[in-house]
Amino acid sequence: MIDARIKQRHIQCFLEVARRRSVGKAAVALALSQPAVSKTLKELEEILGVSLMDRSRSGVFLSAFGEVFLRHAGASMAALRQGLDSIAQARDGAQRPIRVGVLPTVASRLAPDAVLRFKREAPETVVGLVSGPNRYLMDRLRQGDLDLVVGRLGQPDDMRDVAFVHLYSERVALLVRPGHPLLGPGPLDLTRLARYTVVLPDADALIRPAVDRMLAAHGVAVLPNRIETVSTSFGRGITRTSDAVWIISRGVAEPDLREGVLSELPVDTTDTSGPVGLTTRADIDPPAAVRLFMTAVRQAAAAMG
Repeated sequence: MIDARIKQRHIQCFLEVARRRSVGKAAVALALSQPAVSKTLKELEEILGVSLMDRSRSGVFLSAFGEVFLRHAGASMAALRQGLDSIAQARDGAQRPIRVGVLPTVASRLAPDAVLRFKREAPETVVGLVSGPNRYLMDRLRQGDLDLVVGRLGQPDDMRDVAFVHLYSERVALLVRPGHPLLGPGPLDLTRLARYTVVLPDADALIRPAVDRMLAAHGVAVLPNRIETVSTSFGRGITRTSDAVWIISRGVAEPDLREGVLSELPVDTTDTSGPVGLTTRADIDPPAAVRLFMTAVRQAAAAMG
């Protein structure tokens, strides 16, 4: 039997703090004060009789009990949202929106074609797209805020309780403006990058370990003039207007390469290739509209070759 003292506000506070690893950030997201969030978490821990989180100066981390509770709390909220959506759909006779998380690797190349294909089949269904880092999207997927995530396969810790379907593999590319001094015939000596501003994904980005391994393999130990960001608009802007070198998943810049406004440096990046695919919750059967969208994504991926 569920303890009647556990309210929805307890679950919401716990999930938001677990997602953001911070009481302060969770308080802002929930429009509550930090003391209110802390009090609610303490109430939940007292009801359960265990400590769910360890708090330190570096942030908030789930305890072993917290990890267990997160799995089931997230599933319960996802099921509740699905139930509420189903009732609203039956009551109003309207198709509920579908919510899709897209990583930058697919936002500019795969997602537009997939959405257009889906809208041809289901024109009245609203598609909500959310972009962000992989861990953020995975947390929202587990908690029922998203129906599907399209992007690179995450790290093992970020892929618990989810199912991944591989679509294709994508590699990293080094991009510059047309006419850049590093463009030329034959392979590029990457140690020359040290002379330029280099824009690369930040430490939390999925592709950063692959980028670091590639640079190390080519003898690049330090990039003294580097900028770390996952902002595609910034990377695109600074690369097109300066001699900066942008290291990013090739799919992000596919339209720029196709239009000729950016060029790819002659570097073998085969070893940076990683799987891109569809990620869904493993414990909930996707609604019909979501399955239709997944089919559209598969068709768009196949069309890319």
